Amino acid sequence: MDIPVYLFTGFLESGKTTFIQETLQDKRFNSGDSTLLLVCEEGEIEYEPELFSNDAVKMVVVEDECVLTEANLTLWQKECNAKRVIVEYNGMWQLKTLFENMPKEWIIYQEMTFANATEYPMYNRNMRSLVAEKLNGCELVVFNRCDKTTNKEELHKIVRSVSRKADIAYEFRDNHVEYDDIEDPLPFDIDANVIEIADDDFAIWYYDLMENTKRYVGKTIEFLGLAAKDNKMPCLEFAIGRHIMTCCEDDIQYGGVVAQWESANEVKTADWIRVKGKLKMEFNELYGQKGPVLKIIEAKKSLPPAKRVVTLY
Repeated sequence: MDIPVYLFTGFLESGKTTFIQETLQDKRFNSGDSTLLLVCEEGEIEYEPELFSNDAVKMVVVEDECVLTEANLTLWQKECNAKRVIVEYNGMWQLKTLFENMPKEWIIYQEMTFANATEYPMYNRNMRSLVAEKLNGCELVVFNRCDKTTNKEELHKIVRSVSRKADIAYEFRDNHVEYDDIEDPLPFDIDANVIEIADDDFAIWYYDLMENTKRYVGKTIEFLGLAAKDNKMPCLEFAIGRHIMTCCEDDIQYGGVVAQWESANEVKTADWIRVKGKLKMEFNELYGQKGPVLKIIEAKKSLPPAKRVVTLY
């Protein structure tokens, strides 16, 4: 049986505890299922279990990241026969520690990030990799302690530099909430006969493709990319993409799609190629499932671009 995991991230004093406390006091959420609450960070606000609407909540305080082993997580869950797990994660810990050690039945059901609007830009400047990691998979970012001086555009840009799918909410000191409505227009014409992706826009296109694949299926796309080949790939296939940096050099990753071309045997790894092709969605061994496949119409080897690594902003 799958165990849903509600994951709440953010730095110290970002509002995680208050939100979880209020959630567990709400009978609409906490009406009957036994719950394991993992507290990985203790701030000024302490939990008040006596106010939870359901007594079947077992709270475990985790003081060291190394304690987050699969054996411990399984044990804590079974001790209270938890049907769901809530995690208040430590903002200074790597999320991969949790993800790599979660029991296989544990499924991230919802991931939210909380942030103090006045301090977040400072965290972003000084601990960019930790900020980006927490934004990468979250569905909602809540900026609290907002007031009329809050620079929404700056906060919006921090989030969008990592994720274009996360919703953003601004919670003001008088408790009213405003949702982000700043538009992020795509820097290319998605309705053009040929969607031309400029060198600097590849990362934006690639992330939009991964999040909204259906909008590109059947479209003809042209861009300059870096080829990559693997001996296991069929002779008429190669990968075409770019190296993308999310926050720093340590997180540079190759983002690309499978390309199919009748002259693919002439392509070598590290070749720069300008490709034009029609995007299809079909099963491919490289993905292990259905994924975007570029059926190349035209391709030509090219010189490298001015910037070999691209970013979202």
